[in-house]
Amino acid sequence: MTAALAISMSARSGSEKIAPIDDRRARRRDERSEREWIRAAQSGSSEAAEALFRRHWRPAYRAAYLVVRDAHAAEDIVQEAFLSALRALDRFDRRRPFGPWLHRIVVNRAIDWSRARALRREVGESSEPDSAGAAGERYSDDVAAALAALPPEQRAVVVMRYVLGYTPGEIARILGFPRGTVNSRLRRGLDRLASELEEEGPP
Repeated sequence: MTAALAISMSARSGSEKIAPIDDRRARRRDERSEREWIRAAQSGSSEAAEALFRRHWRPAYRAAYLVVRDAHAAEDIVQEAFLSALRALDRFDRRRPFGPWLHRIVVNRAIDWSRARALRREVGESSEPDSAGAAGERYSDDVAAALAALPPEQRAVVVMRYVLGYTPGEIARILGFPRGTVNSRLRRGLDRLASELEEEGPP
């Protein structure tokens, strides 16, 4: 099993199986609903803001968790990121999809949190990773441990590529990096993941 396939499968373990929707009309209807929620939320509707939160909570949480590997921290990161997005919503162009904008905030906050934890460990604080996610989700311990061994920047792009499903070009636009930087981090991250998973596999 390749490192990319392992992380993709692990991220979906324990989650409900949702069949992909191929109906273009259904996708357009969902997009219209989201634009309406954004418009209403920009006008102060708490119900519309809640609808946006419900739609985007699970993928945002999954991404945050796989970057920080701490269930409580991931919940806090997503909630804070969503509140930050709401505060800036009046400047948001509702012709754009909301998800990538939210994921940029989530991933950047998760990277910052991971860097801060690394600094705390350097000064002697102990912090055991939490392998259990919210709502009964659980990720492969081997994959979670292999991801945790990556630098936060590599971990983030691997999660965005193989969990959230963004292309390298989309990741570059979302995070504001050159595409070459994203490709380099993906390549190095996957190489290290493969090495970690081989070491942890059966003899």
